[in-house]
Order: sequence, then C-alpha cells, then structure tokens
Amino acid sequence: MLILIAGPYRSGTGDDPEKMTANLKRLEEPSHALFAAGHVPMIGEWVALPIWHAAGGRSVGDALYEEIFHPVAGRLLQLCEGVLRLPGDSKGADNDVRIARERGIPVWCRLEDVPGCG
Repeated sequence: MLILIAGPYRSGTGDDPEKMTANLKRLEEPSHALFAAGHVPMIGEWVALPIWHAAGGRSVGDALYEEIFHPVAGRLLQLCEGVLRLPGDSKGADNDVRIARERGIPVWCRLEDVPGCG
C-alpha cells in the first residue's frame, strides 16, 4: 500500500528551519519499517518541498508555500491507501486524517497497527 505518514512538520517550530528539519526526520522514522513490510511510504513534504523551491518559494509561510503544501497532501490522498498519523499537534496532519476518513481510507495511529508491521 501507498501510505501517507502524517504528523507535525511546521507546527510548533516558529518556522525555525532546524526544528522543521528535526520534525521531517521524525516523520521519516517509520518509513523503513513500512517499506520492509511491503508498503511504499510517502510524506507530503517529500513532494511539496521540491515543488515549492522550483516555483520560487523563499520563506516558510509565503504565498507559494500556502498554495502548494496542503494541496499536495490532498492530491496524495487521492492515491494513498492508508495514513499513519504520528503523535503531535498539527493542523495539516489533522486535515489529512479528516480527508482520509471522508474517503474511507484507513488511518492508523501506531505503526504496529499497519498491516504487516505488527
């Protein structure tokens, strides 16, 4: 399954690049376990960041950032077959979960609950 890993990226960082990088590393932590279980892990920032840079994005929260980041997740959720919601406050991740549930996509809050990972 293609599984979106959702959790805090920008939330709680005050837009500090080092804190955002640390959050991305936390999002990436379960990716190997998902892959080893036969899944394809996906993180919205893996797609959104290069698009934002290519479009000329300069500072977190600029108009291009807002135009790209959350819509990327919505588009990915048209392809994903599951969402792994990691702990932590995040409006974006909460929105991903809402969209997934509206579309009938399974949402797991623990890696061990994902098929093949328990």
